[in-house]
Amino acid sequence: AAVLSGGVLAQGRLDEATSGLLVQAVEAAADLDLYNARCRSDQSGRRTENLNKLLVGRFRITVIGVQDKFFPERSYRKAQERVQNVFLERLKAAGGCADAKISGLREALEARQRDTQAAIEALP
Repeated sequence: AAVLSGGVLAQGRLDEATSGLLVQAVEAAADLDLYNARCRSDQSGRRTENLNKLLVGRFRITVIGVQDKFFPERSYRKAQERVQNVFLERLKAAGGCADAKISGLREALEARQRDTQAAIEALP
C-alpha cells in the first residue's frame, strides 16, 4: 500500500509506526491531564484537547477515535479506564502527589507529552 503524507495509507488507514505514535501521544496527554487533575486541581484536560485539535487537523481522527481503533482494548471507555488505572498505580508507587512532585514526575510527563506531540507535528 502506498503511504501518503503524514503516514496515511492510500486506503485511509495509518501505518503501524504512525498509529503507534498516536497511541503514545494520547497516553502521554492523558497522563499529564490526570496528574494535573489529581495533584494540581486543574480539571481542564488541556493537553488532550490540544492533541485532539492536532489529530483532527492532521489525520481527521479524534482522541476517542485513536482509542477505539488503535488501543488494544478497541474501546475508548476501556482504554481510558486502563490509562487511568495505570497512571494511578504509577502515582501511588511514586508516593502520591507530594512525593511525585519532588521526584520530578510532572516534568517527566510534560517532556513525554511535548516529545510525542512534536513528533506528530514533524510528520510529513
